[in-house]
Amino acid sequence: MILIVDDKKENIYSLKTLLESKNFAVDTALSGEEALRKVLKRNYALIILDVQMPGMDGFEVAETLAGYSRTKDIPVIFLSANNTDKQFITKGYDSGGIDYITKPVDPEILLLKVRTFSRLYEQTQSLNETQLKLQLEIESRKKAQEELKIQIEHLRSIMESLPQIAFSVDEKGEITYVNHNWFNYSLHTHTLPISHPDETDQLSYFLTHCKELDGPLEREVRIKDIKSQQFRHHLLRIIPIRENDKICNWIGTLTDINDQKLIESKKDEFLSIASHELKTPLTGIKAYVQLLERLLAKQENITAKTYIERAKDEVNKLESLIADLLDISKIENGQMKINKQEIDLEKTINHAIETIQESGYGNIRIERHGDIFDKPLLADPLRVEQVLVNYLTNAIKYAPDSDKIVVKTSFKDSQACIAVQDFGIGIPPEKQKHIFSKFYRVEESSLKFQGLGIGLYICAEIIKQHQGNYGVDSKVGEGSTIYFTLPYNQKNYA
Repeated sequence: MILIVDDKKENIYSLKTLLESKNFAVDTALSGEEALRKVLKRNYALIILDVQMPGMDGFEVAETLAGYSRTKDIPVIFLSANNTDKQFITKGYDSGGIDYITKPVDPEILLLKVRTFSRLYEQTQSLNETQLKLQLEIESRKKAQEELKIQIEHLRSIMESLPQIAFSVDEKGEITYVNHNWFNYSLHTHTLPISHPDETDQLSYFLTHCKELDGPLEREVRIKDIKSQQFRHHLLRIIPIRENDKICNWIGTLTDINDQKLIESKKDEFLSIASHELKTPLTGIKAYVQLLERLLAKQENITAKTYIERAKDEVNKLESLIADLLDISKIENGQMKINKQEIDLEKTINHAIETIQESGYGNIRIERHGDIFDKPLLADPLRVEQVLVNYLTNAIKYAPDSDKIVVKTSFKDSQACIAVQDFGIGIPPEKQKHIFSKFYRVEESSLKFQGLGIGLYICAEIIKQHQGNYGVDSKVGEGSTIYFTLPYNQKNYA
């Protein structure tokens, strides 16, 4: 918008007509006072100001405009017919004008100047807007930095208050922070705790390979306590911190689990001794029951035969329990053997189903749905059958009112997937991740259903040694589907 200020309407009309013909927006004022009122209310790109006016002349108006911060940068072109002397021109520039044009006006010259000043105004406005945005951006970044600093300090306070060793690592694998507990195991920030010589240095491995990792890391490690010079068991947990889907930092903790591991070790030792000691008398009991069965075979004492059958069932249950305890002991000592060979997986599955059906589990029906496995697979047939039998017995146990169990099989991505679906009580979502843990039992079912909670733990270890995966999908009140996979790839033949 361009403001024309002149006390003569005919002068305003001619200039206004000229400028509007070139698509300039024009406003007018017939006096200096009116011009000042308008300038204080609106923004103008240029003011064309007549020098000789009654009341406030052009020089006074320009000086007044120069005194306000809001209007001091508006360019002013003086226009005069009478005051053409050098002293008036000089006064015009001194009062704040940027140009002084004498009448008669050359339209082409005037339009050239108007275009120039209008363009300069637009550029100035653009620069001002850019400057304002930059200023706001700077303020915003300062505020964000302050907030980040507060958050960092807060995080450090939290990490210092933790009973665990806590540390942070940048995306390059360099340690950027450690809390005070770190120095119980290391003398310097950038010196790693000493790992047990019989184990892989998991922390060093992580720092070297963190660029290749995309998710959290959890490992058990043993590191040397500086004061006691003893290697203590710790649980190493490291999680990534992301910004815009890119890992920018890692936060890690080392939790002392040494006392827990000692308790577990004593418990495992007890289980190993107890299971071996129980096996000997159990073998004797089983032999005497068989002798008693033969002794009564020719007699028609139905009651005695019934009791012997029940005794045999109980002995078999106890024998299975002891076998599980022995498996636990072997797992903990790294002695569980997997004898891999080329097997007919289809035959193994069918044999497991037949075993359950012949064991007299009521009238429950086992249905088979899905793919048929017609390719040989390298695995331990006895251990795979052990897993499937365990899955089936669990399904039957936790679905006492159901009349069927479904075995689902599928082949996907070079993996054989075997799932057992029941229609029983189901498992709450927060407890599903624990069912493969040692001695874990869902509290709601622990009183109703017998067992030590070790079967699925043994299954998980067997599947791990076959490089397979396992898991569960469940809804409370609708039942559960527990599954495992076995790979059909070359690694499985190693």
